Amino acid sequence: MKLRTLVLGLCSASALAFAAHAETITIATVNNGDMIRMQRLTDDFKKKNPDIDVQWVTLEENVLRERVTTDIATKGGQYDIVTIGNYEVPIWAKQSWLLPLDNLGADYDVDDLLPAIRGGLTVDGKLYAAPFYGESAMVMYRTDLFEKAGLKMPDKPSWDFIGDAARKLTDRSAGISGICLRGKAGWGENMAFLTAMNNSFGGRWFDEKWQPQFDQPEWKDALTFYVNLMKDAGPEGASSNGFNENLTLFQQGKCGMWIDATVAASFVSDPKNSTVADKVGYAIFPNKEGVDNHGNWLWSWNLAIPASSQKAASAEKFVSWATDKAYTELVASKEGWASAPPGTRTSLYKNPEYQKAAPFAGPTLAAMDAADITKPSVKPVPYTGGQFVAIPEFQGLGTTVGQLFSAALAGQMSVDDALAQAQSASVREMTRAGYIK
Repeated sequence: MKLRTLVLGLCSASALAFAAHAETITIATVNNGDMIRMQRLTDDFKKKNPDIDVQWVTLEENVLRERVTTDIATKGGQYDIVTIGNYEVPIWAKQSWLLPLDNLGADYDVDDLLPAIRGGLTVDGKLYAAPFYGESAMVMYRTDLFEKAGLKMPDKPSWDFIGDAARKLTDRSAGISGICLRGKAGWGENMAFLTAMNNSFGGRWFDEKWQPQFDQPEWKDALTFYVNLMKDAGPEGASSNGFNENLTLFQQGKCGMWIDATVAASFVSDPKNSTVADKVGYAIFPNKEGVDNHGNWLWSWNLAIPASSQKAASAEKFVSWATDKAYTELVASKEGWASAPPGTRTSLYKNPEYQKAAPFAGPTLAAMDAADITKPSVKPVPYTGGQFVAIPEFQGLGTTVGQLFSAALAGQMSVDDALAQAQSASVREMTRAGYIK
């Protein structure tokens, strides 16, 4: 008995000693549903890597961007893995702020990554971030409300159709807004939507000589249409609503339409969380009549390792676990194929189980295939990027403009004043940065 007690004690001591030597990696991520799900499944990673502990820092989108940018630019070393978009990856990689992902493992299958997504994360032939999920943008709409109103969604809706339908679907007495759109200020919040919308109106941020274009008719048409539409058919407090707030409204049956990221489809069609799960239809991002551009939104949330991390080997093991095909299968086994992270791997869209479980799979892939971030506008531009402009200055400038446009939506200033101030701020910043001579 004493011997057995001794052995158990030694085993326990050994386990405690092993745990004490486990390396802790810190991961900064956004509070979106797919990332919350990843945290719930982390025990699978720990079972496979008992020598690695994981600490999460989960933040709202705008706060995440601010803190991660500050930490990585100052080489603070606070995070071992950061969740960033395809906007940051090529810019930060060229500044040597990120480590290349050279050891994702023999079974990772980099070639299975969708070419458009992989290309946006590759610099000089090296992958600097691994995509957790990818997205474009599309229309999600209530099929029951459309039928009740005698409306039929076109395969390729125009903004005129969307505006007319939204007003017909609005029922204030029933608490239903005809449409929900982003209004929360931020370069990746309202300006992601409004930049894509402006593209679909035939507009652009800058001309070939980097002159800002907020004084041009396309921006005025787009912003005026948006503000008037939200006034007539949007929810109260729309200037405070971002992706997550609108997702909740749609799931609760309070929106007739929602135009936003394709990744939302798995959440609005989930009967466990959505009251309208069996009443959702999908269509491509709208355009203005006569403009052949459906927004060109293309985004991926990715896991990257800052060059300042002292635990890069452990961090890369987690990145591989969270973004490989086995993780997709893990999600499917726990929560069903419809919940698999979308928009990153070719194999997912060839999987008959996924196609059967996810009615949004086809529309999502079609939306991503339709996006061309090398030509975001029908007019010539000196930049790339669909719902963003791929220059370092866009992060600050996009947020400044976003605050002005959010104020216009809230009725705190006119559309004309917001555009005039956006033009002035953009000219000042682009001159200071040397783009305008």
